[in-house]
Amino acid sequence: MSPSCCSGKCSVALFFLILSAVPIAYLISLERAVPSTHVISYHSSGFLRECAKWDDVGRRFLVSYMDGGGGIGELVPTKYSDDVLEEVTLVKDVDLAGNSSNGFVIDRQRNRLLLAVGDLIGNRYSALVAYDLSTWRRLFLTVLSSHSKEISYADDVAVDTQGNAYVSDAKGGKIWIVDVNGKLVYTIRSPLFAPPRWYNNFVSLNGIVYHPDGFLIVIHTFSGFLFKIDVTNGDISSNVTLIDVSGGSLRFGDGLEFFLSPTKIVVAGSPSSKLVESSDGWRTASVTGCFSSGMVHRLVSSATVKEGRVYLNHIVGFGSKKRHILVEAVF
Repeated sequence: MSPSCCSGKCSVALFFLILSAVPIAYLISLERAVPSTHVISYHSSGFLRECAKWDDVGRRFLVSYMDGGGGIGELVPTKYSDDVLEEVTLVKDVDLAGNSSNGFVIDRQRNRLLLAVGDLIGNRYSALVAYDLSTWRRLFLTVLSSHSKEISYADDVAVDTQGNAYVSDAKGGKIWIVDVNGKLVYTIRSPLFAPPRWYNNFVSLNGIVYHPDGFLIVIHTFSGFLFKIDVTNGDISSNVTLIDVSGGSLRFGDGLEFFLSPTKIVVAGSPSSKLVESSDGWRTASVTGCFSSGMVHRLVSSATVKEGRVYLNHIVGFGSKKRHILVEAVF
């Protein structure tokens, strides 16, 4: 599809407000629509699933629980077909109940999963939690914000080669840095993270990835701005630059994922996701592809790559079995 088919994401609360005004017949027609690409369905214990990632070593999809008190599950085969899976809970911490499990990253070098946790309703608690991928033993829990006057919402996380984690704050417009042992060591702040007009900051910093050349790429959801942040030199907060993106808007972009090369990033969003490419180390970039599953009522929140194919996670599940879908994106 062409880059002209671009737009869309809201907060969960705004989504349900809009959903309440949508005719049921229209929702049914959307649900019956069949995407033109490969679809993986799974039955779940909850209606909201924020992030899905392919674990290439474990040969499984992992998903985060945005509702039901949070947690991480894996998708396992069922007797129905290879494309209809079942969700099985792997870990669910009692002391994190009431918070949502959001974006996560697999730190393969250290055999662990790093998960952003946040207070979805009040935006008063944010944390980073690390689990051993084999035993699901909790390695550390780092509280990033708790009971402060400043609102925050830990939304997504990236990890560098040294094991440092970078957690985006979708409400407070900042990035926390947590070292390999779970110590909060720095907070990246920049005036660029707060573009003019209040509505542009309703959802701010969101999807984040670490580039092997030593910088972060993070998207600002409601403005569509894409930032590059050098984390190797001096005062990191002064190393924030705006990537000049041509060929289409990234407004309402959510999750980010490298696609086959550090020169290509998938920006997950609704009603369309984009392929963005750079040939100059992400000083500039261009939108080179756009894909829509047509399931705009479900909201795309993250992307993952399985064996060279991009799959988009849709937040909302439907039906008595809470059916969720992963849709292959072809750009």
